[in-house]
Order: sequence, then structure tokens, then C-alpha cells
Amino acid sequence: MRVVDRILEHERFQTLERDVAPMGEIEAVELAHPARHVEMIRKNMPMEGLARLDADTTVSAGSWEAALRAVGAGCQAVDEVMEGKVKNAFCAIRPPGHHAEHERAMGFCLFNNIAIAARHAQKRHGAERVAIIDFDVHHGNGTQDIFWDDPSVMYCSTHQMPLFPGTGAANETGAGNIVNAPLMAGDGSAQFQEAVEVMLLPRLTDFRPDLVLISAGFDAHKRDPLANINLLEDDFAWITAKLMDIADQSCGGRVVSMLEGGYDLEGLARSVAAHVMTLMDA
Repeated sequence: MRVVDRILEHERFQTLERDVAPMGEIEAVELAHPARHVEMIRKNMPMEGLARLDADTTVSAGSWEAALRAVGAGCQAVDEVMEGKVKNAFCAIRPPGHHAEHERAMGFCLFNNIAIAARHAQKRHGAERVAIIDFDVHHGNGTQDIFWDDPSVMYCSTHQMPLFPGTGAANETGAGNIVNAPLMAGDGSAQFQEAVEVMLLPRLTDFRPDLVLISAGFDAHKRDPLANINLLEDDFAWITAKLMDIADQSCGGRVVSMLEGGYDLEGLARSVAAHVMTLMDA
């Protein structure tokens, strides 16, 4: 978060309006997760030190507030975009969310921030069709799980496969609303852009979403240590522009982007800068 804050303090972003994320409401979390899951997460928060929810997912005394502020960021961003106060928004948040299933925290994720934002848009603002595009290098198994049989939400993902969490095959289609475009280790810009152009954009165009949500993971950058896809920051700017075009065509340019993965600090900072600069060009 410090490197993201630092890059967004550059003079290129002097016109960027920045807000502190509010605390999200428990009722919002429960739009995507049952109350018993929320209570399990709360009860497992340590008073001090660290506690493990599973082999990958560790929490500290500050994790509850961080998780609720991540939820609050998404809901506030949706409110401001849907109400026309801003055209688009980027939520620089931790923890990420796209691995959190309906009733399971995993993969560094406690609550599924992007799924909560989608449900909030539907409940508070009457959005009939919400599109979620996930370009994190890991498949968003949690988002797929939550919307598996819900045709009102389209989930589209590019990701390396095989890789954690082991889901995301092209034949995983849900109720016809799931579009997975897996990439192979070693793939780069050409393969990524072809997958987006051929498999994702036509489906998104036909879907005509009322809101475009982006699970913006930057761990497909070639510098990232957790995977083997060789994207550059220009690729993240490219897909951002493509998704903005879809939003311009279908919903007045309404886009909310939420940070997911990204574990090389230089690659993360440069990629966030390219992503946010493209959003600002709307």
C-alpha cells in the first residue's frame, strides 16, 4: 500500500481526487457471504500477533478494520459512480478479495470485495447486469463460486493455468455467465491480448452491463514472483482502455476497479500508475 500511495503522489496524479475508505457495513458483507462466515472471520481475529485461517491466509489485530474498509471502499466507489458524481474509481485496498468464496476465506482473501460491490450495485442502485473482469494472474475462484448460477452477473477472467487455486478451465461456464480464458506459463502480451479480444470482449459487448467492475490484480507482470506470465504495464493500460470502451458503449462509462494481487513492488507501482492514468483519461 505504501508503494501504491507513493506512485499516486506523483505530479501526474495531482488532479486525482483521493478519499479515505470508509468502514463497510456488515449488512453489505452479508450480500455475498452468510452471517456465520462473517462471524467466523471476526472471532478468529487475534488481539495481538498473528493467526492463521488456512495455510495461506494470515490475520492480525488490524485485519478486521482493513477488511471492512476494503468493503467500504468498493461500496462508496459504486455509489459515487452510479450516482454520477464521478465517472470511474480505483480502490487501492488490502486485503484482496477474489479468492474468498461464499463461505470460505482463502488465498489472502477474507471477504470478496468485488462480489460485495456487485451485489451493492444491484441492491442499492438497481443495476440489472453487472460485469466483473478479472485480470489477476490467479483465477478468482471465489467470485466464480458466488455468481456461478446467477446470469445477472458476468464473470470474465484471464489467468495462468495450472496455478493456484486450480480452477478456471475454459469449460467452467456456470449459467453461461462465466468466461474463463486461461493462459499458459510463459505467455505474454500477444497471448493475453488475443484472449481478451477473442474470448472476453465479444461476450461483454453482448452482455451490455449497467456497471463494469475490475478485479485489478497486477501479478501477471513479468517481474512478479508468484507466477510466470510476462505482461508489462502497457498491457494493463491496454485492457483498461478496452474495458472503458465497453463501459462507454453500454453504461455511460461507469467503471469501478478494485486492487487484487501484485507482489513485486516496482511492477505493482508501475502497473497501478498505468491503470489509474488510463482511467483518468476518461
